[in-house]
Amino acid sequence: MVSIRDLKEKDWPEVEKIYEEGLATRMATFETSSPGWESWDKSHLQECRFIAEEDGKILGWAALSPVSDRCVYGGVAEVSVYISETARGNGVGGILIEELIQASEQNNIWTLQSSMFPENKASNRLHLKFGFREIGIREKIGKLDGEWRDTLMMERRSQKIM
Repeated sequence: MVSIRDLKEKDWPEVEKIYEEGLATRMATFETSSPGWESWDKSHLQECRFIAEEDGKILGWAALSPVSDRCVYGGVAEVSVYISETARGNGVGGILIEELIQASEQNNIWTLQSSMFPENKASNRLHLKFGFREIGIREKIGKLDGEWRDTLMMERRSQKIM
């Protein structure tokens, strides 16, 4: 049975391994290497970080990052969901994103946004399933491995906080 709990610093080695598996696909992010715990910790909200685990093994993680330091965007956060290669396609992403949605609303976050490569169909479907809508394509927004890539922007507005 998959359980969800808060992500802690002691989880970082397994969390980082899952992150690096995502990086290796070149379908998850423009990043090409792990930032390390200190940098990762500083760039993510403290209150919305979770891991999914089963029998003591971490299957995936999810966290929120602020989109801006400006106070007007205090209720807007960026979603990250990463699933271990061995757990993909088994519903772990849905369990994690559902937890993120609930926790975000409890923490007065009214908008969740996500930016992904349009080719990442699994991530696209996951977000749509949980009430995200497509905002648009940002064409040639950045380079990965020397190649211009587009990103698909999606967002979910809370029905409880607005």
